[in-house]
Amino acid sequence: MALIKSISGIRGTIGGKTGENLTPLDIVKFSAAFGTWLKKKGGATKVVIGRDARPSGEMVNTLVVSTLQGLGIHVIDLGLSTTPTVEIAVPLEKASGGIIITASHNPVQWNALKLLNEKGEFISGTDGEELLMLADKEAFEFAPVSKLGKYQKNDDYLQKHIDIILDLPLVDVEAIKSKGFKVVVDAVNSSGGIAVPMLLRALGVTVKEMYCEPTGYFPHNPEPLPEHLTDICREIKKGKYDLGIVVDPDVDRLAFITEDGSPFGEEYTLVAVADYVLNSSKKKKGNTVSNLSSTRALRDVTEKAGGQYAAAAVGEVNVVTMMKETGAIIGGEGNGGVIYPELHYGRDALVGIALFLAHLAKSGMSVSRLRAKYPNYIISKNKIELTPSIDVDKVLEEVKKKYKKQPINTIDGVKIEFDNEWVHLRKSNTEPIIRIYAESDMEVKAESLAKKIITDIKEIIAEKAVV
Repeated sequence: MALIKSISGIRGTIGGKTGENLTPLDIVKFSAAFGTWLKKKGGATKVVIGRDARPSGEMVNTLVVSTLQGLGIHVIDLGLSTTPTVEIAVPLEKASGGIIITASHNPVQWNALKLLNEKGEFISGTDGEELLMLADKEAFEFAPVSKLGKYQKNDDYLQKHIDIILDLPLVDVEAIKSKGFKVVVDAVNSSGGIAVPMLLRALGVTVKEMYCEPTGYFPHNPEPLPEHLTDICREIKKGKYDLGIVVDPDVDRLAFITEDGSPFGEEYTLVAVADYVLNSSKKKKGNTVSNLSSTRALRDVTEKAGGQYAAAAVGEVNVVTMMKETGAIIGGEGNGGVIYPELHYGRDALVGIALFLAHLAKSGMSVSRLRAKYPNYIISKNKIELTPSIDVDKVLEEVKKKYKKQPINTIDGVKIEFDNEWVHLRKSNTEPIIRIYAESDMEVKAESLAKKIITDIKEIIAEKAVV
């Protein structure tokens, strides 16, 4: 498995050869590059770190801490934490940046370093490229013994994070408490097993914990997709619960299960939360943002509330940038990622849970009735593998020409609109693959649209010989 270096950090499986997997040498090198970049940028003196519960986390944490101290940087270690908690802690601690040790939804053998700037937001593409160059050059200057960085452990931030959420105007704590919700939580044995029950109990919710021991050994694939959530669906069908709540290992993705044991749909996490925020905002109109591969249901609820919807390129940093440009009051990604700027600019499952429960409490609906209120769209996810000799950019250009009479967005691949349907084509940066996402109001129609585009691509390759 190749070591994956990107503008947002470094990711790989633990063990193996340097440069092929994520080894201690890689961890030290990229931690040193990040610390050096921060020092060049503004004389870094402090970095906040935190990790999810995966078994390699403690080892990676030790290497990161020691490397940063070796650069003369003071480290505040939150220990077992969540990605959004670290994001909140960075500006509160007036730190120069942050590192989250997590491979997010990837399986247990993976780990990664997610890198944050002084605002607690993911570093930009330009900054990431500069950091990768520093890592390649290994131009690090470590501190003398008299100027080594200090180390401080801080276990208070999960509670601080929850307290800030409880103080948000749209989180109606009393309304939630009055409903006496009974909830099942699946936190895949990671740090969400600590944070989510803490939040729910503070909201007066009765919690049935499922996979909430933070051992880091995931009981199922940790990506919160319906096919991985059979255990919690089965549990809800057995008992009298109001809903199920599922988070990924670092608690930035959120999925719900209805009271009848069926998935709410990760695409609809953001839709439901946005619906509540848009219609509860003191502003007459509110804007929203999601990425190009997310459901158009968000656009529908936004326009119904009198706001404007904008689509960003795929990637949290791109969504955040677009949210700032458009003054969006809510945004995120269709993978269950909710970004609520009143709290911070980062995907945050904890604030998503609190806002969703407030929505549920005030609407008086069951979760299944709430889901039925929204337009029903289905996304079909496909890919076509090409030979390495084919010029993928030329193929996409020909597709664009073929559908030039349709509305087309090219900020991230090619997205083509067809009335209430769309198809989004994105090329892989690492292999000759085009990923094809198509959405319609019926699964068969979404799949048919995707197949039509795949046929078009095959015909373009056969006719044009795009190499």
